[in-house]
Amino acid sequence: MRIAITGATGTLGTALVRRLLAADARTEIMGLARRLPVGTTARSAGQGRLRWTTVDLGDETCVPRLRAAFYDVDAVVHLAWGHSPADRTSRLERVGVGGTGRVMAAATSQRVPHVVHLSSAAAYSPKVDDRPVGEAYPTGGIDGSAYSRHKVAVERLLDDEHPGLRGPAGGSGPPAVTRMRPGFAGHHPSSGDRAPGRRAVGWLPLLPLDRLLVLPVVHPDDVADAVVRALVRRAAGSFNLAAPLPVTPPIIAAALGGRAVHVPAGIVRAVAAASWWSRVHPIDPGWVDLAMQVPLLDTGRAEAELGWSPVHGAEAVLSGLLATLRPTPAAGPRTEHRTGVDAGHGTDLR
Repeated sequence: MRIAITGATGTLGTALVRRLLAADARTEIMGLARRLPVGTTARSAGQGRLRWTTVDLGDETCVPRLRAAFYDVDAVVHLAWGHSPADRTSRLERVGVGGTGRVMAAATSQRVPHVVHLSSAAAYSPKVDDRPVGEAYPTGGIDGSAYSRHKVAVERLLDDEHPGLRGPAGGSGPPAVTRMRPGFAGHHPSSGDRAPGRRAVGWLPLLPLDRLLVLPVVHPDDVADAVVRALVRRAAGSFNLAAPLPVTPPIIAAALGGRAVHVPAGIVRAVAAASWWSRVHPIDPGWVDLAMQVPLLDTGRAEAELGWSPVHGAEAVLSGLLATLRPTPAAGPRTEHRTGVDAGHGTDLR
């Protein structure tokens, strides 16, 4: 197969590229990112089974460049998204929502038969209880999270224009669309910002966490495995992806070498908001709303239709998250040149 991947240099993009190249020696990949990977020259970018092209999905004029990258590919995997700076929501919307529209327009014009879009558990409406929900659960999003609102906007875009029920391979209609809805995928939500690292939080003997926190997570390698299976089967529709057990305060405390102390989510959010506006850290308080309200995921459909099952547990996902946190000073002023856009889902709730 010939596969084009947006956000191919991000955490999930890297995992997917590695998996695809190992799966079949005949697979060719066109990697799209805002910048070429370190060590890649303009000459080497166009050689081998893995080729590269630069594109900024936030640029409204990028569609011709996308069309060229999507020429004669068997599928497009759309991973690129924007996460920071969180106070530039118009920029993030331009990349996430607008960029997805541009990707779909280019894929449709090139008659790409299959598009895999990385949606998120964040697209779901707030949970009612801790019972896992299936793919038919409402996708109304969580109001306090801009990330969630943008994921919902893309879901509506796909519902209205590319429902994934038309467009046979090689046909003239819209492409079939696969929507992956993973939990948190083991990377920091502000990968483009300077964030307090493990050393900055690991020394805390007490961790203020709401005891009701239960967070669906999934390892990037498990997401990559699901995407490859969907590509091979050309499976359209929505698929939840999550580790067998969620992350809970005791698991977080054990990973950080501290002890979880119950603090109601409202207080945690108020403190997070105050410290965010004071530029102590780059994580906006909407992530607290998301963590407390996102539902757990029933992965039965992915298991039955894709033959997928997660290999990594919640502890491994959390370890991956902590490994990405760099020990740095306070975040300092947030500026647009330090964005995490088109990062290939450095994290997602997904």
